[in-house]
Amino acid sequence: MVLSLIILTYNEALNLPTCLASLKPLEAEIFIVDSGSTDKTVEIAKQANCQVFFHPFENQAKQLNWGLQNLPIKTPWVMRLDADERLTPELAEELKQILLQTPEKITGYQLKRRVFFMGRWIRHGGYYPTWLLRVWRTGMGTCEQRWMDEHIVLSEGKVANLKHDIIDENHKGLHFWTDKHNRYADREIKDMLGSIADVKDDLLQVSQHSQATQRRWMKKNLYARSPLFLRAFIYYLLRYFIGLGFLDGKEGMIFHFLQGFWYRFLVDAKIYEMQRQK
Repeated sequence: MVLSLIILTYNEALNLPTCLASLKPLEAEIFIVDSGSTDKTVEIAKQANCQVFFHPFENQAKQLNWGLQNLPIKTPWVMRLDADERLTPELAEELKQILLQTPEKITGYQLKRRVFFMGRWIRHGGYYPTWLLRVWRTGMGTCEQRWMDEHIVLSEGKVANLKHDIIDENHKGLHFWTDKHNRYADREIKDMLGSIADVKDDLLQVSQHSQATQRRWMKKNLYARSPLFLRAFIYYLLRYFIGLGFLDGKEGMIFHFLQGFWYRFLVDAKIYEMQRQK
């Protein structure tokens, strides 16, 4: 066995079966770190012969790092996957072939993520391809301590790219999506206002991943310094019209407006409320 997967869960009964089904060709060790699910998540995981562990949730970064430090991982490679994500068959086959013959200097792999919303692949507005470091040599990767948009940071070695994709498709519906992004807004504010201790070295460590570096630099040096509310409007216009988000159809219209404008506007509204209270 070459690869172990870590999946963080909380009430993922609607998503987990699809995720686990996509992993069967790998014949990998699967570790579930659950934070108190009340649906059938744990039952589904155990029926699929996953190893299930429990740990209270604070944020994604701390939960993943707890898993990396405490799970009995014995394979030379580790992969992180969310419960609402799945591997394409092509990616599963690529992982089986490439991990066995990876040169020592390569310690991590990036892959592309395809986001599906209301059944449609969101291909425009700067949303594809999004490169994510999701596979790394055991013991050489940790998750940076951020509340949002956390990345895996390698202690040494180089990063290579995989050819095939993971698919991100949540099956819980729009009510869950908007509720989740309301919670995301609270976490985003903590990062923007520096609630997590000293993140000044973000760009230094994430420089392993050029796309993440560019996006974080723009967010930190351009977006964060722009006026509240106006920046959300400008970002949406750039994404939907200049970035051709309108080509994603009705589903894309909903997605880009909610994720590219409503969510960003909500973050600013919460910041404005905090400023008024002070």
